[in-house]
Formats: sequence, C-alpha cells, structure tokens
Amino acid sequence: MPDTPSSCKEVFDAMPSRFKKEAAKGLNAVFQFDLAGDGGGKWYASIANEQCVVSEGSAPSPSITISMNARDYLDMVNGKLNPQFAFMTGKLRIAGDMGLALRLQSLFG
Repeated sequence: MPDTPSSCKEVFDAMPSRFKKEAAKGLNAVFQFDLAGDGGGKWYASIANEQCVVSEGSAPSPSITISMNARDYLDMVNGKLNPQFAFMTGKLRIAGDMGLALRLQSLFG
C-alpha cells in the first residue's frame, strides 16, 4: 500500500494487511464505516479471534459506526486531520461503543 492512500477503497483494501492481531486479543467487534461524498461508500471490518475481515456494504449489527466525509476520512488516515479535532468539530461522528474508536489506531497502526 502506498504511504498515503489516495482513495477510501485503497484504505479498506489494505486494512487486513495492516491489522495488528496482538492488539486485538479478546476483541470481538464490528466497525462500520459510512463515508459520504466523492469516493465514499460503506465498509465494515469484522474482528474476532485475532482475525480481521473487511467487507464492502453495511454490517447487520455493528459494534460502532463511524460516519464522515470521504475526503476528511482520507485526510485523517493520512495524518492531515487530527481525529480528536475531527470529532470535536463534528466532521467525525461515532455511534455505538466509543471505546472501540480509541482502539482503532492500535489495531491498524
């Protein structure tokens, strides 16, 4: 994967290879990503048994749903947008288990 992905699809295609299973010990969760605007879409990452499977579409019952504009999501993944700032300014919306959002960075490095 390039150091700075240029599309949301690239980010999600690379997620399983960037997954850090040691950070997922005992975790059983589904992360739903709803990204609006150009290049957006819906993806979800299912994490169980220290494995990560990423699928396109909507998960039946996600543990957490992360919603934002696709461009802002790319900026966040590429380090141009601080996740806390995005959340505080309403660019990043989270529904469900807030604690899971805090684990994302450790899970995918």
